Amino acid sequence: MYDVIVIGAGPAGCTAAKILAEKGHKVLLVEKFKIPRYKSCSGVLIKKSMELVKNYFGENVPESVMCTPTENRGMVFTDDKGKEYRFQQEGLNVWRSRFDGWLAEKAKESGAKVRDGVAAISCMEKDGFMEVSLRGEINYTESARYVLDCEGVARTLKKKITGEAFGYITTFQTFNEGSIDLDPHYFYAYLQPELSEYDAWFNVKDDLLVLGVSVKEVDKIRHYYKHFIAYMEENHCLRICRQTKEEKWLMPHIRPGCHVDYGVGRVLFAGEAAGFLNPMGEGISAGMESGYCAASAIIKHFDNPQIVCEFYRQSTEKIKSYMQRQWSFVGGMAGTFRDFQ
Repeated sequence: MYDVIVIGAGPAGCTAAKILAEKGHKVLLVEKFKIPRYKSCSGVLIKKSMELVKNYFGENVPESVMCTPTENRGMVFTDDKGKEYRFQQEGLNVWRSRFDGWLAEKAKESGAKVRDGVAAISCMEKDGFMEVSLRGEINYTESARYVLDCEGVARTLKKKITGEAFGYITTFQTFNEGSIDLDPHYFYAYLQPELSEYDAWFNVKDDLLVLGVSVKEVDKIRHYYKHFIAYMEENHCLRICRQTKEEKWLMPHIRPGCHVDYGVGRVLFAGEAAGFLNPMGEGISAGMESGYCAASAIIKHFDNPQIVCEFYRQSTEKIKSYMQRQWSFVGGMAGTFRDFQ
């Protein structure tokens, strides 16, 4: 019998599992992919994320998870009129697979039991406990007082619990050998509607040029990607010698108002599963913060599940307010996001 079963070994789940375990709770952290799991992601840790790692994990991000250029110096936005805005900020460039793997190892060191290659299929409350059906090499059931769903954009378990249908944005990006006249220490976001249905981006990881677009309709990926490449060739002297990889991924479609689901009964949601996601897909900081707040709510009111969810909601008001301000800011730069103002 566990105190808490945490589903998903990303920043939200690993942070929650570590905090709970080091406070003496019996924690099972399950991840449906093998660790180190891969996630399509810019891998940029903003200053806030770096500070959260230090606060929650007691040490700085290790060099072993970083890629070159190691230093990220901020973001450069191009609005829907083609005007450029540069925002200087300290940051780090990491590979998400290595970073998430390191977080999971830290959770394990704190006492959490970690199982990878195990998916959560369903859960139901029974006699004051949650029974969670898991599928790995075999199907089996584990029980816990609480379930913390941090499974990210898939939200498979959440769909079964809430019955809610979710909207998604599809991202597509390629890794390329080549050259460009942009500073590799920045992350570039392009908000012109002719380049994507959401945003387009460029950054560099281990000398590979990463170029991507996001769309609401999957069949429009190639159309927008072709226009984005042509734009980068014309405006930034992009030259691609060889494409080494391409990948598609999903992220939640955040709506005006930034609705967040905190939980149902003994099940709490954190990170993207709850709806915490900042503009340009920055979900690491919100994931870590919401995971910490959910874990803290369980720790503080472990024997009083009736108020855990409300305490969690109250403790994340600043996170949600920050997210809303960020989306409102982007709404002032592009018509695509105008409803967020």
